[in-house]
Amino acid sequence: MSMTKQQKLAWQNRAQRHFAVRFLSIIEQYDMVYRSRVQGHVPKEDWGSTQWWFQNLATNVSLQFDSAVIFANYIAVSVMVDITEDPCLFDVIRIDSTKDFSRDNLKVVLRAGQLPKQQPCPCGEAEVEEAGAITLPARRLFQLIRELTTPEIEIETTSPEVAVIHSGSSHFRIQGMHKSEFPAFPDLSEGYTLNFKAEVFKDMLMSTSFAAARDDSRQVLNGIMMQKVKNLATFVGTDGKRLARNQVEVETDSEETGSYILPLKAVEEIVKILDEKEEGIKLTVMPEKLAIESGSVTLISKLLSGQYPDVSRVIPQKTENTVTLHRDELISLLRQVALFTSEGSNSVRFSFAEGALHLTATSGDIGEGKVSMPVNYSGPKLEIAFNPHYFLDILRHTKSKDETVQFNVSDSYNPGLITDSSKAEFVIMPMRLEN
Repeated sequence: MSMTKQQKLAWQNRAQRHFAVRFLSIIEQYDMVYRSRVQGHVPKEDWGSTQWWFQNLATNVSLQFDSAVIFANYIAVSVMVDITEDPCLFDVIRIDSTKDFSRDNLKVVLRAGQLPKQQPCPCGEAEVEEAGAITLPARRLFQLIRELTTPEIEIETTSPEVAVIHSGSSHFRIQGMHKSEFPAFPDLSEGYTLNFKAEVFKDMLMSTSFAAARDDSRQVLNGIMMQKVKNLATFVGTDGKRLARNQVEVETDSEETGSYILPLKAVEEIVKILDEKEEGIKLTVMPEKLAIESGSVTLISKLLSGQYPDVSRVIPQKTENTVTLHRDELISLLRQVALFTSEGSNSVRFSFAEGALHLTATSGDIGEGKVSMPVNYSGPKLEIAFNPHYFLDILRHTKSKDETVQFNVSDSYNPGLITDSSKAEFVIMPMRLEN
């Protein structure tokens, strides 16, 4: 979008600035700009395009957007957790108009959050007067922009470390840092690739990430392990009390075998932005990093380091005591009886008898709940206790179109195995039976 006469005059009145960029009032939607840095560069082949990037220095991952509007919409729903003093670096490079290009073009790189997103296309929401860059404290910048009420704002630099924000008759000077504080973007050509269907890859993540730990001292458990053996990809999540594993065959350009641990926060963000309408996505495995490409979007996350536990020894072998359970009915009954558990007595007793399953929960402070459902069990009487919330989590992540699930249990002391019509396997550890 070309400048009006008034806009050009406004830029000319500030000819000494190193950098200037104009954003629309959509900036007020920047709900979650907590950790952001920006850097930009425009290779000749990208002339005429605009890109917005985000990268978090701590995780060395990036985001890229096609316009200020998409940038604002993403920030409003993204997972930029914990307001910090991490700086925000704006780096804009202007490419002058030529006979082949009738508008000013720029590339803006914003970096923040847990993963990257890149999507090049022309942008009309910003006009660049001069190329330049600066690093600014993200929290202070976000808090200021959130309070501004004018339809537009201007950001300029008066030195490599100082930025001035103009909003109507208001003016603010912010002390920042030099742009050299920002790291380089990783080279995607360093790794090998795996090709997935978008819907399948999203299902792999969703069916395993719920079982991962959230704040475990063993850092590797706070992520999802992806293991590649030839053309078979296995995804695993566990917190030590429950485990989820799923497998899928993939196309790959490498026979390399390896295991990679993707941080849980990155997994959750990937699930949010994956477009299932895309026919396929490409994973690029690099040293210490993983890139996910879906259409025009690329996400990059740093991998967790460490040795993931050998889960093959934890998953029980199927036995003759396999019970078919009606999924929705069991979910309903577990929710009912779970109301009679407490923090000190957070278990439900599963009692299998001929043709029936009885669920019992007792708490001295609350009372007692007993429910039953018919099952195809015909073995000896068997009792085992589980955390009802963990069991419910597993049932909710089985295939919703399946009316039944298979529950395999050998005795009162070993873990139970739950399966559905897919290749997914869910393991849940038993709890101590209370008299």
